[in-house]
Amino acid sequence: MKKILVPVDFSDASIGALQVAAHLALSIGAEISLLYVNEMVLYVLPVSEYAYGAAVIDMDNYNEQALDKLQEIKSRYFHKPEFDGLHAKSIVKEGSFVSIVKEMVDEEGYNLIVMGTLGASGWKEAFIGSNTERVIRHASCPVWVIPEGIEKLNLKKILVASTLKPNQQNMFTTVKELQEWFDFEVEILYMNNPLHAMTPESIETEKNYLMQHAGLKHVKLHSIDPTIDEGVSILNYARQTKANLIVMGTHQRKGLSHLMFGSITEDAANHTHIPVLSVPID
Repeated sequence: MKKILVPVDFSDASIGALQVAAHLALSIGAEISLLYVNEMVLYVLPVSEYAYGAAVIDMDNYNEQALDKLQEIKSRYFHKPEFDGLHAKSIVKEGSFVSIVKEMVDEEGYNLIVMGTLGASGWKEAFIGSNTERVIRHASCPVWVIPEGIEKLNLKKILVASTLKPNQQNMFTTVKELQEWFDFEVEILYMNNPLHAMTPESIETEKNYLMQHAGLKHVKLHSIDPTIDEGVSILNYARQTKANLIVMGTHQRKGLSHLMFGSITEDAANHTHIPVLSVPID
């Protein structure tokens, strides 16, 4: 996690996520990039060749203003002594938000995305969704989702929701990497799959196997019964145990599969009261 990408749309939620990313970067010796994506170019209607020149000039001016605003944010929030040594750069790009973020991760080596969320409900959630959900669905690196109102991490206890399948090893390796920087307790919440039910003994065996290979310490195992809304159950359990972070894997379902089954991780990230770290798994 040496290069952190922080999408900023100048909302309070994104500014809060930026401050979290800055503290995280200082703690782990990473650099951060503030990214503003200008999606206005997607909606510019065809114009005459004479009007086109003016439109280009206006768009250039818009991008310059966005870059100036990013610089202003850096000056406002990172002038304090606690941010001495922080390496942060500002980037403005044109295009589709999710495509730009995915392109930067894949081509420029960013290995963590930190972004804020306001949550969604009703028809907005069903028909529009959020940029956060779409980034989780398509990004090839972990995505750290920060709810509005949180400006600093306090990692004392984290909750890892898992079915303890071997393909989730990468998720536990990511948790181990964090545990090397932050000495936290790990609560593993076993999500019981009724189609592939395991005995208590086999659950413990799978847990020990994954923990041994990841090198995690301070681990406790819990389980919950099958439920219709697993996302809500995870959030409720995190609230009960006073967890500071929820870690979940995502299969990055697409197309019809995603429409039919949705994503527990995306749903939890869209309704969370504490940070959620989404880790892509095979």
